[in-house]
Amino acid sequence: MSSTAPIDKILSDAVDAGDVPNVVAIAADDNGIIYEGAAGPRAAGSADPASADTHFRIMSMTKMVTTTAALKLADQGQLDLDAPVERYRPEFAEMKVLEGFDGDQPRLRAPASQATVRQLMTHTSGLSYWFWNADIVKWEKATGIPNVLSGQKIVLTAPMIADPGTKVEYGTNTDWLGQVVEAVAGVTLDVFFKEHITGPLGMTETSFAPTGSQRANLAPVHVLGEDGKWLATDINIPEQPEYWAGGHGLYSTPRDYLKFQRMLLGGGTLDGTKVLERSTVDAAFTNQIGDLDFPARIPTADPTSSYDFAAGPGNKWGLGLVVNSEQRPGMRAAGSGTWAGLCNSFFWVDPVNRVTGAIYSQSLPFVPPPFIKLYENFERALYATR
Repeated sequence: MSSTAPIDKILSDAVDAGDVPNVVAIAADDNGIIYEGAAGPRAAGSADPASADTHFRIMSMTKMVTTTAALKLADQGQLDLDAPVERYRPEFAEMKVLEGFDGDQPRLRAPASQATVRQLMTHTSGLSYWFWNADIVKWEKATGIPNVLSGQKIVLTAPMIADPGTKVEYGTNTDWLGQVVEAVAGVTLDVFFKEHITGPLGMTETSFAPTGSQRANLAPVHVLGEDGKWLATDINIPEQPEYWAGGHGLYSTPRDYLKFQRMLLGGGTLDGTKVLERSTVDAAFTNQIGDLDFPARIPTADPTSSYDFAAGPGNKWGLGLVVNSEQRPGMRAAGSGTWAGLCNSFFWVDPVNRVTGAIYSQSLPFVPPPFIKLYENFERALYATR
């Protein structure tokens, strides 16, 4: 039995049990790919198998690419991470804090301080998302303004729910960061990515606007039907949004995104192609929020979008990455960076053990317990081979 056979079985068992509609897992070290495997069909009921070349909506795994774009500008001396966001996007000065409601009427006030670019990267600006904040759900109902998945630029008017720097609140920060990148660079986010990140890294399958053949290769978003079986749906993010969403807009394949992960593992460089300074990447994997903590558990505010998210204790935000401050037994080392996508894709980069991995499915809601178990089983099995 090969050393990776147990991982293959973990993936196939999860599909056979109905825990996931499909799954692709991949991992690499400094020398290249060390594991690649998949189980299940690209779409429930089809004969077309999922693979490391299947396209996925990577959703919030987009965030670290956008953060890298901003860090690239910082490396070039064009962007000050500690400057107020409104220096680069004057309209940000209009942002207010949602204090509460008078009946159904939102009660807003000016923030106590100016949010910085760094706070956008660390989700400490006060901005939030609907699926983990009931007040934003109520605000959207009161105003008629949709959530970010609508692709409408008016979503960027969603208020803060806390003063900048006072708490960790996951939200529209990286969409605003993308707007900052565009203002500083003078080009749209898709162009900046292609010129400075995806192009140099050879990430030809990663974009905001997939080609026809790439869309044909896209795994549909699945939901569980009333009979407990997976159904492929036509749920999608808009093909022609009003802005390129730095928080969630990219499509990619597991094999293509792995190039980006390996660049981070390599301290900003992959196969001689330098994207970021090593010191900048080191900072991305370092606690940037001081005594604040990433919540150990976040209750859902929209069960159709997400389950409760239990990240556990001891997590911090670096720059664009959640960083664990403790060794996870049999898994990643302290100081590893990670994040995920709403349709159930996850990646991590472990600079200590020199390994990076990712696991992909395509379903809603986010973080169902069986998928989290699968993710952890994959990671433990991968480390057991090393």
